[in-house]
Amino acid sequence: MTTIRQRRVEKGTEAAEDQSSEEKNVKPDGKILPGHTGGKLWSILSITVGGIVAISLGLLTSVYVATLHENDLWFSNIKEVEREISFRTECGLYYSYYKEMIQAASIQQGLHGLVYDNKTESVRTINILERMNIYQEVFLSILYRILPIQQYLEPVYFYIYTLFGLQAVYVIALYVTSWLLSGTWLSGLLAACWYITNRIDTTRVEFTIPLRENWALPFFAVQIAAITYLLRTHLQPVQERLTLMVVFIATFLFSLTWQFNQFMMLIQALALFILDCVDMLPTAKVTWLYIIQISGLLLVCVLQFFNSMILGSLLISFNASVLIARTVQKNLKKGRLLNRLGKLILHVLLVLCLTLLINKFIKKILNLESDEHIFKFLKAKFGFGATRDFDANLYLCEEAFGLLPLNTFSRLSDTLLFYVYVFVLFFMTIAAVIVAFRNLSDSNQVQFMAKMEECTITLKPDAAYNLIHTVLFGCLALSTMRMKYLWTSHMCVFASFGLCSTEVWKLTLRCIHLYTSQRTHMIKYSIPIITLLYISYKFWPGIMDELSELREFYDPDTVELMNWIKSNTPNTAVFAGSMQLLAGVKLCTGRTLTNHPHYEDKNLRERTKQIYQIYAKRSPEDVYRILRSFGTDYVILEDSICYERRHSRGCRLRDLLDVANGHGILLLPT
Repeated sequence: MTTIRQRRVEKGTEAAEDQSSEEKNVKPDGKILPGHTGGKLWSILSITVGGIVAISLGLLTSVYVATLHENDLWFSNIKEVEREISFRTECGLYYSYYKEMIQAASIQQGLHGLVYDNKTESVRTINILERMNIYQEVFLSILYRILPIQQYLEPVYFYIYTLFGLQAVYVIALYVTSWLLSGTWLSGLLAACWYITNRIDTTRVEFTIPLRENWALPFFAVQIAAITYLLRTHLQPVQERLTLMVVFIATFLFSLTWQFNQFMMLIQALALFILDCVDMLPTAKVTWLYIIQISGLLLVCVLQFFNSMILGSLLISFNASVLIARTVQKNLKKGRLLNRLGKLILHVLLVLCLTLLINKFIKKILNLESDEHIFKFLKAKFGFGATRDFDANLYLCEEAFGLLPLNTFSRLSDTLLFYVYVFVLFFMTIAAVIVAFRNLSDSNQVQFMAKMEECTITLKPDAAYNLIHTVLFGCLALSTMRMKYLWTSHMCVFASFGLCSTEVWKLTLRCIHLYTSQRTHMIKYSIPIITLLYISYKFWPGIMDELSELREFYDPDTVELMNWIKSNTPNTAVFAGSMQLLAGVKLCTGRTLTNHPHYEDKNLRERTKQIYQIYAKRSPEDVYRILRSFGTDYVILEDSICYERRHSRGCRLRDLLDVANGHGILLLPT
């Protein structure tokens, strides 16, 4: 692999070098040397083979997770009600809107039912398209209705096959990102293999199919791949424009399909901000990425009928603040080390203050309180005081929102992924610190580039971005287990890139005084191949055993409940109960609910707390009055909540309610 260093030289020198390099491949009579043609043919062959391998691995991953899903539930053989029950909690709620659109008399009637929905929350009419990210269900249902496939494919299979198909896009995007970073498709092959063999920690699509993250993460991976390509040096203007278009489309689709998009992109914006401050990224490209994030989010806001939670997002406030602060501080990147550090500290403080002021102003104007539960949860989680707030404590007591378990690292270590990741992260971080210090130390760019030519440690913009990306999302995953899927998939990319990277091995060998170009070239190919052979030898038998293991869906109590509701209650009946179970009631029976698992609305959170008083220390008269205020006809009480054993004392639902009602002592896990 040839290392391309970014440097600024005089035009005459540049032209001379270009001319001399061209002359090397041209005979005196003007004919092109065979070596040049052979190099082009080899490059085309490598790209073709790499592309075929990428597509093949993507398709194999789709088939793999689809087979696991079928083998785990015997999905093709169970009844329709059992298939729907298998979409647990909020998954069932999202799928119910796809089912509604399929069963509607027309597309227009289906859309009208979503915009003026009075069955999701009793005694209220809400706009589902504004409240939830379900445009993917709408699009898929319309596609199913207009395509001539109804006789050959059931609606549920069209839905789940689409999600499994997106896994192919996901794996291909990870493969391409690693390939772009390292320059060899062997790196992409290793990234895809790590993703598959670490499936337990990289995806949960086979058992939570309709979950929003399973729609969104493939588009996020495409966006990261496009940003990685955009940050390459010496791109042609046409290439840059096309890449920016891909980044925008991927950002828009990611934002459209997941309600937590703004928080993920805020972390991404922080990564861009950090790198821009230390001159590791081109400022013009970073500016375009800020603008794309804002425009993509605003377009989603329009499609979601001006959803106030989007308008009040920290991402929009932060990006706007960065652009304003940069305009105010025009000479930010000039001066010596101490001078620049002073300006940098001032710049960071200015951006933070502007972000808080703009966000506070927007929320005040819009009277926005939809996301306050998230900040209450974060405040309590990171030790800024205990809280009696029911919603915050509900999150704190869920394992998914706790710290990342240590056994995650032992599983990742079994495939060598974690060991390689730490090794690559260590050397890349050293390189980043040295390059950042060097960038801040000298304001004379011509002299700086001349020194850079002499220096052995360099860090390309695309590698620098992926380094900060993996560090920030790693911190997120360590603090909140549910977010680990954003980190572990990128971990596969980053580790495989480092193992196949000339820069990483050059730095490593120089540290132990063993560097030669031949040795570097040999190691960067031999180590990944040995790793692939090890993974294949150790995990292939296990994958085959997993694919041959057959199980069956079995939940007779819930099936009996759903059948009883359909047979013995009117279509207009209103049901109260736990959020998780009511989502299944809506999907399987179509009855009206008092509450549901989509928690990003203050009124719904308050309503859920009131409904849950059925499990609290309240008088029967109070509970009856509360239930009737929401039009409740039937209440579903669950033994699993009444006699809860899943959570320890202090985290049981009845304990949280008693604390919120002032009847108990706060005993949350430390």
